[in-house]
Amino acid sequence: MMHTAPIAINEEERAADTTLLLGFWIYLMTDFVLFASLFAVYAVLHGNTAGGPGSHEIFSAPFVLIETLILLASSFSCGLALIAAREGNAKGTMVLLGFTAALGALFVGLEVNEFVHLALAGEGWWQSGFLSAYFTLVGTHGLHVSIGLLWLFALIVSIGRAGLSRSNLRKIAMLTFFWHFLDIVWIFIFTIVYMMGLL
Repeated sequence: MMHTAPIAINEEERAADTTLLLGFWIYLMTDFVLFASLFAVYAVLHGNTAGGPGSHEIFSAPFVLIETLILLASSFSCGLALIAAREGNAKGTMVLLGFTAALGALFVGLEVNEFVHLALAGEGWWQSGFLSAYFTLVGTHGLHVSIGLLWLFALIVSIGRAGLSRSNLRKIAMLTFFWHFLDIVWIFIFTIVYMMGLL
């Protein structure tokens, strides 16, 4: 296993890193506010079914559990990728990022399949306040995972071209924080939307 020596950086680079990380954390906080708002809307509208199906009629516990396990596994592999990157293992990092991307793509595919199934059954977002809030909350999370997939693919290409440069190490760390954040949001969705909805 390769080990990289510490990279000397000057004060200007350190200041640029600090600014970049601050911007990234501000972005994550705005995402937190976005999801908190969507959860609040869902809490208000989850009972407004307009005479249509409620959550206990359309949700499937086994299906959602499979989605959850897939996303948790992808978060674990993403964390391992960061560890591999910090150890200087470029090939291992790329493999683990690729595995994370595969699991993320599977998660998004299952989510899209669920949405299509509901829409074809006449239970689309246009049917009630509950379904509008549900599709918006879960769909926004799925959109974020899709953006994370694009980031993963771009990062794999970048590592393939430039190796584990200082810039790529920083990007892997930020991607890992972003992916774990999406995992935490999904745990709330799993608990509040699906599990409480099945009670």
